[in-house]
Amino acid sequence: MSDASDPLLTLPESLRDAFKEPLGPVTTDADALLAAADETRERHASPAEGSPRLIAVGDIVTYHLREAGRVPDAALVDGKTEREAVREEIAAALAATDERRVPVENPAAALSAALLDALAEALAADEPVTIEVTGEEDLAALPAMLAAPLGSTVVYGQPGEGMVRVAVTPETRQRARELFEGLAGDVPAAYEILGVDPDGFDGTDAA
Repeated sequence: MSDASDPLLTLPESLRDAFKEPLGPVTTDADALLAAADETRERHASPAEGSPRLIAVGDIVTYHLREAGRVPDAALVDGKTEREAVREEIAAALAATDERRVPVENPAAALSAALLDALAEALAADEPVTIEVTGEEDLAALPAMLAAPLGSTVVYGQPGEGMVRVAVTPETRQRARELFEGLAGDVPAAYEILGVDPDGFDGTDAA
């Protein structure tokens, strides 16, 4: 039987370039990003899907959002930025927070069942959750875009540029689905863990 920390999906070499392109606008202004996230919540939220969430993927992104006064509903951190340890003051600031913490293992350029399960649990929680990843969280923005309610915002880091803001809309879900289904591995099992029906992504669920 496979371990939950084993790769369920992996990024094939042929898709690596596609994943380097930001999936939304890039900014270094956390206040402007949060204002845009609030606008996304107002414009795209669907009562049928529940309250929109703010999801931060990465230590630096999580730190900047917190410094701007907003605690992400779900944060995924691995103690690294661009494969180097984050600065001590950032690590200390994130370690001092009192949100519920869920430890998972997740290999680089992959998604484990443990990470997907923790993400789904965090998105369903009433209180903020920090997912502490041993390994890397580099692909976690993709399942977050698929599993978060419409009107949510997913934020992740673009190396050397800033923070990428992805508004969760039917259109961005379709793009995320295309990339997600290009990953190698058991995609149907991944959708099941996330609690996602990809056939509802044609926009009809946005009414």
